[in-house]
Amino acid sequence: MKRKQIYNPESIEKTSERRIFGGNPTGIFELNDIKYQWAYNLWEVMLNNTWFPKEVDMTQDIPDYKHLTDAEKKAYDKVLAQLIFMDSLQTNNIIDNLNPFITSPEINLILVRQAFEEALHSQSYAVMVDSISQNSDEIYQLWRRDMMLKSKNDAIAKVYNELSTNPSDKNIVKAMFANQILEGIYFYSGFTYLYTLARSGKMLGSAQMIRFIQRDEVTHLILFQNMIKSTRKERPELFTKELEDEVYAMFEEAVRLESDWGKYITQGQILGLTDDIIEQYIKYLADERLKAVGMKKLYNVTHPIKWVDNFSNFNNQKTNFFEGNVTNYSKGSLDLDDF
Repeated sequence: MKRKQIYNPESIEKTSERRIFGGNPTGIFELNDIKYQWAYNLWEVMLNNTWFPKEVDMTQDIPDYKHLTDAEKKAYDKVLAQLIFMDSLQTNNIIDNLNPFITSPEINLILVRQAFEEALHSQSYAVMVDSISQNSDEIYQLWRRDMMLKSKNDAIAKVYNELSTNPSDKNIVKAMFANQILEGIYFYSGFTYLYTLARSGKMLGSAQMIRFIQRDEVTHLILFQNMIKSTRKERPELFTKELEDEVYAMFEEAVRLESDWGKYITQGQILGLTDDIIEQYIKYLADERLKAVGMKKLYNVTHPIKWVDNFSNFNNQKTNFFEGNVTNYSKGSLDLDDF
């Protein structure tokens, strides 16, 4: 599989002939003539979601952090270190590793926007670190020193590296699933821990920052789920039994890694997050992601912490969930059925 040409005047590809990858685009963005309407709809939502980290008030988090228990502080630091890695990886992965092979201009558009948002999330974590730490290196170097974190990071990056070293049709489809797993599973135990603190009235600024970040991640998840479904329609021959077995193995590994990570950062000392609840929640997320792309569930478990959805959900909310201030979140709200 070859990288697309950025300027290809010899192309006579019609709009109806476009493909997610393996097409022959001109390199021109003709956004009045598109094939994947869902992609352009999602682009509009992402634009409406625009926000900036320094708009989030972190003032109260400074004294809050000082009064956390040692276990809560350690978990907070490890969550930040994990999130920093994943958004750093994703910023580079989207631009350098994936987008060069995507041959639909309307999807190229979204991937560029996603890379911007992932970079914005990195700034968000910097704001959070600066608010609570007098030595930011302690958090930024955790990915090197914490072997549990490093082994998880190595596993996450593995499929992306497969595409980088061996660009093939199969590996780009696997990379789409890897992105779905990253956006829809790996981020979630960290998010849930911060929402758990907020539920107890602690670190409310951090939880609000994560809430904005998660709203972005939902659009990224929708993007990759739709890329997978569109590819299945265009290239059904790629979705062999062998590929599906590999995908299920990817999900099983993700559940194991994320469950172990959630248990590791909480150490059974965070109110409301037992080991069993963490594992069941991650399994529930895996099932939801598989179902969204037309694959069978692996675990068939129920959602064990539905209150998390209320903390993370911007849609149709009339008040700020921390202070009760009237807030209009109608712009950028998502109806997943539209995609």
